[in-house]
Amino acid sequence: MFDNILEQQKIQKAQELRKIGINPYAHFLKKEMSISQYKEKFFYIKDLENQRDEGVGGILAGRLKLLRIAGKSIFANIEDEQDNIQIYFNQNILGQEYFDTLKKYLEVGDIVLVEGFPFMTKTGEFSIHVKQIQLVTKAIVPLPEKYHGLTDIEQRYRKRYVDMIMNSQVRKDFILRSKIISYIRAFFENKGFLEVETPMMHPIAGGANAKPFITHHNALGVERFLRIAPELYLKRLIVGGFEAVYEVNRCFRNEGMDLTHNPEFTTIEFYWAYHNYNDLMDLTEELFATLLEKLNLGTKIDFDEKVIDFSKPFERISYKDALKKYGGLNDTIINDREKIILKLQSDGIEVNEKLELGHLQAELFDNYVEDKLINPTFVVDFPISISPLSRRSDEDESIAERFELFIAGREIANGFNELNDPLDQYERFLKQIEAKNAGDEEACEMDEDFVNALGYAMAPTAGEGIGIDRLVMLLLNKKSIRDVILFPAMRPIKSEIKGE
Repeated sequence: MFDNILEQQKIQKAQELRKIGINPYAHFLKKEMSISQYKEKFFYIKDLENQRDEGVGGILAGRLKLLRIAGKSIFANIEDEQDNIQIYFNQNILGQEYFDTLKKYLEVGDIVLVEGFPFMTKTGEFSIHVKQIQLVTKAIVPLPEKYHGLTDIEQRYRKRYVDMIMNSQVRKDFILRSKIISYIRAFFENKGFLEVETPMMHPIAGGANAKPFITHHNALGVERFLRIAPELYLKRLIVGGFEAVYEVNRCFRNEGMDLTHNPEFTTIEFYWAYHNYNDLMDLTEELFATLLEKLNLGTKIDFDEKVIDFSKPFERISYKDALKKYGGLNDTIINDREKIILKLQSDGIEVNEKLELGHLQAELFDNYVEDKLINPTFVVDFPISISPLSRRSDEDESIAERFELFIAGREIANGFNELNDPLDQYERFLKQIEAKNAGDEEACEMDEDFVNALGYAMAPTAGEGIGIDRLVMLLLNKKSIRDVILFPAMRPIKSEIKGE
C-alpha cells in the first residue's frame, strides 16, 4: 500500500512537516464561505480603478489543482465543491521561512485554507491575494496528469473519487441528480402524498418479475431476498388506510449489466387510492413538465443524438396498436402463437417456443417496437399474462389496465390499476408458480399474506414506478446508467476475486 516512489516521497514530506511542527492532517479549521460566494460578494472590484480591495476578504478552502512557482511568488488554483479560483501569495507577505516551507512541501492535490483580499490580475483574472495560507490535508497519492488524466472509463467508475477530483462536471451532474430527486419529492408532497419506508429485505421475492439476490438472516435462520420492488408493501399501506403514498429507494435485481441496467438502482413508486391509470398518466406528464421547468431545459431536449419533444401531450397507444404502428405487424401475426414464433425465428431472434401468447407478444414488442418510441409515449392495455399484479379490464379479460411510458426507446415508467380482488390475485400467483416451475426464474412467488391483506379490502387504487436513474440519464443526456450512479456495480478485478 502506497509503495511506489512518488507516494513514498509524499509520505516522507508529511513526516518532515510533523517534525517542523506542521500537522499535515490538521482539524478544527473552518472556512467562512465557498469560492462561488467569494466571487459573488467581491466581484465588484473589477469596476474599481485599481481593481482590488485590500480592506475585505474571507477564509476559503479548496484542493490545489495548479501550482506555478515564479521565484518569490506563487500562483495556484484551488477548487471546492462547485467552483475554482486563482490564488497568489509571495515571500514578502508570508515571510521568507514560511514561504520557503510552502514552496518545498505544497503540491498539487493538497487541500489548503486561505485568507486574502480580491484583486484582478494584469490578464483580467479574478484572484485572491493571500495573506495567510495553511495546509489542511496532505495528499500522498499523486493526481493523474492534467491533460491525459483519468480517461480510462472503467477506472473512472471504479475510482469515482478521482473522477470527481479531475472532472468538475461529474460533481455538477450528481448535484443535479440530487436536485432532481428533491424536486420529485416536493412534487408528490405538494400533491398530498406521504413519503414512507418499507422493508429492503423480504421473506418472499415479489412485486415484479425479476431474479432476486438471496441473503441469510443468521438470528432467524431464514433466507431473505433483497427487494425487487416495494409494491406489495406499499399496497398493504393502502389497505391500512393511507390513500396516497410514495417511496424513493433502492431495488435489487440479480440480472445482467448494460447501458440501462445496474443490479441496484433507485426508483420512486407511488400509490393513489380512488384514482385510475389515466390519472397516473396525467400526473406523470405534469411531473415531467415540472422537472423540465425547474431545470430550465425547455420543452425539447437532446438525448443520445435525438431530440425529445415534450411540448405536446404524450401519445397514448394500445399495446396491440403499437405492434401494428411501430412494429409493422398485423393481427394475423399478433394473435397467433405459431406465426409469432415463425416471425421471430425468421428474423434470427431466439425464442422459447413454450411461451404462451402474451409473453410471445412481449417478444414482438421488445424486438420491433420499443426502440422506435422516441417522443414520450404511453403504451396502454398490456397482455394480462405479463401483468400479474394489474387489474383485469372489464371489457376484455385478456387485457390488463396497465401502461408503460417510453422515451428515447427506453422504458421510463410502469403503472396500472391495481388488482384488488383477492381471489383473482391468488389465481394469478398460482399461474406465476406454474411459470416458475416451467423454468421462468423471474416469475413472482406466492405471497399469501398479501392476498390475505387484500381480503380486508383495498380501495380502488392506481400505482406507478419510475426509474430514477433512467430519468436522470434522460434529463442530463447521459448514455450510460453508470454516469448517473455514484458507485455503479463493476466486474471484479483479479485481486478482488476470492482465492486470487
